[in-house]
Amino acid sequence: MGAMRDDGAEAITPGPRIVIVGAGFGGIAAAASLRRAGFGDVTVLEKADRVGGVWRDNTYPGCACDIPAPLYSYSFAPNPDWSRRFPPRSEILAYLERCVADLGLGDAIRFGVDVTDARWVGSHWQITCADGTILSADMLIPAMGQLSRPAIPDLPGAGTFAGPRVHTARWDPDLDIAHKRVGVIGTGASAIQLVPSIAGTAAHVTVFQRTPPWLLPRPDRHYGPIRRALFRRVPATARVSRAATWALTVITGRALLGGRIAGWTVSGAARAQLRLQGRGLRAAITPGYRFGCKRVLFSHDWLPTLRRPDVTLATAAIADINPTGVRTADGVQHDCDILVYGTGFRATEFLAPMRVTGAGGVRLDEVWGGGAHAYLGLAVPAFPNMFLMYGPNTNTGNTSVIYFHESQARYIVQAARLVAAGRVLDVRPEVATAYDAELQTRLAGSVWVGCDSWYRTPGGRVVTNWPGSAREYRRRTARLDPADYRQTAGCQNPADCRDPTAGDGSAAADPAGADPNVIRKSASVTVSRGRSPRR
Repeated sequence: MGAMRDDGAEAITPGPRIVIVGAGFGGIAAAASLRRAGFGDVTVLEKADRVGGVWRDNTYPGCACDIPAPLYSYSFAPNPDWSRRFPPRSEILAYLERCVADLGLGDAIRFGVDVTDARWVGSHWQITCADGTILSADMLIPAMGQLSRPAIPDLPGAGTFAGPRVHTARWDPDLDIAHKRVGVIGTGASAIQLVPSIAGTAAHVTVFQRTPPWLLPRPDRHYGPIRRALFRRVPATARVSRAATWALTVITGRALLGGRIAGWTVSGAARAQLRLQGRGLRAAITPGYRFGCKRVLFSHDWLPTLRRPDVTLATAAIADINPTGVRTADGVQHDCDILVYGTGFRATEFLAPMRVTGAGGVRLDEVWGGGAHAYLGLAVPAFPNMFLMYGPNTNTGNTSVIYFHESQARYIVQAARLVAAGRVLDVRPEVATAYDAELQTRLAGSVWVGCDSWYRTPGGRVVTNWPGSAREYRRRTARLDPADYRQTAGCQNPADCRDPTAGDGSAAADPAGADPNVIRKSASVTVSRGRSPRR
């Protein structure tokens, strides 16, 4: 690459035009890694008016991280100032905004830009925005995340309800719940934070449960000024805390992946919590599926809240919603003034509603008709120079997804170096197919196939979760193998192009005279129709 700066980053060179869609943790990880590697022509398109992704969108009372703070930060931007082990969303959002400022990424982000269409047009991507603006880029990096589109169940009569209806991910800051009867539909990760936060303020809370979750204790604690000062002045102590937290997630990870001793230990802790905190509710709150099949939730106050006199747990199915509340299948009418959907996200619909068209007019939604899939969660055949952040099968059931983001970003940096050398990268179909077959074979024996959850499509395919350890994913993405990709000069359909790596099947050689560590110069992102995206 170029010369090194004093801070260890590469000297900035224009390089290929790179467009990232989304300014959550994944998009910022990609932008930061590319900038640190010396790529200057990086643009992040964000439809909202600030960064943050789920931490920007979820403002419901009680919203907080369920991964310990020492792990919920970038390794290259540690945060010594977390106030708690499980910090509230306001601190997480502030941390991400501070990272953008400290890493000098503010000038790379264009706010108010809603990408509706991306099309491969021979040698580059043509990106269309909702306002009609058209941009061109050599590399496209979708980073919209898996938890960005709320899932709202189609319940009979919902439109007749006379009061406010709101999803936790679209919380109305002006919604007044004081002295109101609140119905909360769902018992997922958002609901178990919301209900304890509003119980006591609302006149009454009724929780409509379809399936009880498995829980583990949430050992939250306050981080005092002495600890924060120590982390600031002696960074090694923060690294020790991070390593210790990592070690605990290794144990929970082994429990989910079939480790007998770890599984017995962790599920035993969950059962003990049910016994100790669920007196009088055991039949209603004990899951009827295997531990880990659905997302395991962390809470110390969910079960005690359900035992409050001003909280009702309704376990009968919802029959319909009417103007005054909810009627359940047992014939009981639950009167409500406000209805809250704590029903999660449409996690299996990757990249939607953005339309993506690859080489030869191939549409990504059609390729993914039976369930999303991508090589290493990053690349899809016939979609050249497109690399996903937080793509299919890169969710983790036990540790920080930021660790996965950083692995993906490092891989994308390697891809960018090849693109800078004039390559068009299209993952080989046989490589992607073999990888997907391996993944699905492993997933078929996993805990996640034993029940319905947001990890699976309606057809039963697990498309969100990674079947191995986080360390395995880091190892497998550590080095981009050029032989995994067809490398061509730009043309409309890479299948028709000459592949300089074809021949004896050996690892790809660099084009004559090309050094993949040298960035070629390129114009900045091209904007057509004489308009700039809204800021």
